[in-house]
Amino acid sequence: MKRDVSAQLEIAVSGPTTLEFQIAVARQPGIELTESLVFDLDGRRIAAQEILGPHGTRIHKFEVGTGALQVRYSATVFGTAIAEPISDYDLAVYLRPSRFVESDKLLGFAAAEFPSGATPADIAAIVSSWVGRRVRYVAGSSDPIDGAVETLLAGAGVCRDFTHLLVALLRALKVPARLVSVYAPGLFPMDFHAVAEAYIDGGWRVLDATHLAPRLSLIRIATGRDASDAAFLDNHGGEVYVSNMQVSATIDGYLPFDNGTAPVTLW
Repeated sequence: MKRDVSAQLEIAVSGPTTLEFQIAVARQPGIELTESLVFDLDGRRIAAQEILGPHGTRIHKFEVGTGALQVRYSATVFGTAIAEPISDYDLAVYLRPSRFVESDKLLGFAAAEFPSGATPADIAAIVSSWVGRRVRYVAGSSDPIDGAVETLLAGAGVCRDFTHLLVALLRALKVPARLVSVYAPGLFPMDFHAVAEAYIDGGWRVLDATHLAPRLSLIRIATGRDASDAAFLDNHGGEVYVSNMQVSATIDGYLPFDNGTAPVTLW
């Protein structure tokens, strides 16, 4: 399978700061990757430090002064990733509440709303379907600091909100779950996308309560407890403003069919 992705950002930087980007495709065994990543401030090239994280995640970090920053990333992705060994540490971490996934606040709600005694696979299917029915996709309806509880109360959000609520409910029901930022061929409108992975039948299976893109075409960028671990941009200093962002993700041939319920592994 051949997939092509790209991201272009224009960012106004008002003061000296340190920036961290997570827009590069995750490096995973079995994936052949040809890519280009360029950072320019007022036409001057900036060298970035690459920091390797879990599950192939890569952070690109650099210090920058005031000016107009242009970011250009493109990649061609071939192959199928080899599933990483299951880590007991991951299974523990991805059961805990986190910044935007307040599973501890939803223990009683989850126990009352969903059937007990079901298998993790059944729980994941039931909860994903429930979130898809309960939450409306409304662009601009949530704030970046909203978590799963705010999404449950509001009943609306974007992909990260769907995923936070889904992951929170799964953790509350004792199913390890995590958030993954992805490039998503077929997504409309095109953007960075967020989906969930749940530990089911000895492996990590992809869940997307929005059903906005076929799961078999997704390309992993960053993986973590919630959006705070997988944000495409993190700022540590002066104010920044993203004035323009364009994301593209395509696949050779037809998009794969996805009925939304069959177990899928994110390759």
